Amino acid sequence: MYRHFLGKGLNRSEKIQKWVVDLLLTTKIGNDKRESSVAWELKHSSGVIQLARLLAEKRGLDPEIAEIIAALHDIHVIMNGDYEGHARKGAEIARKKLKESGEFSEKEINVICNAIVNHSDKHICSKDQYSELAKDADTLDCFLYGETIYDYKPEEMRKEYFRRIIRIRRELGLPEKTYFRKELKRLEEKFRK
Repeated sequence: MYRHFLGKGLNRSEKIQKWVVDLLLTTKIGNDKRESSVAWELKHSSGVIQLARLLAEKRGLDPEIAEIIAALHDIHVIMNGDYEGHARKGAEIARKKLKESGEFSEKEINVICNAIVNHSDKHICSKDQYSELAKDADTLDCFLYGETIYDYKPEEMRKEYFRRIIRIRRELGLPEKTYFRKELKRLEEKFRK
């Protein structure tokens, strides 16, 4: 019988994912002190991991590294409950955890931590495939919760988020959503003036 996430036979990605889930299940920071609920963090973390794996396979990237990036992308939020500087702070936490494990090369740690540092800059496109994968998996998961999830962001930045989600959906062969195209057009017109 296969026992998921139990025993000593976990691979590197499973160990990191289990650690993240265990942190959330045992957190002493209540929802009243968190910017996002524990339920949200569990759902979002799991969703981003699955989407990162799919995108990695589609793009010819290492699915294990993609899963680890996704599992750790919001590690600061998971551990501390707030988003202030969470990408940079999270990369520091991730670097420490990955080094302590003794299972990752310095090159792998750098790739993972660089993607974590950059994952919140969705309005910036880079040539770093793992940073772009982290941004795309995070963006896609959030937009799956609703079209207005990023309404709190400044409109100039939201324009780039809509460009990103339209591109990701096209890459995955998903049907175009009229709302995304209309909102992008509205934002582009607003900033053309």
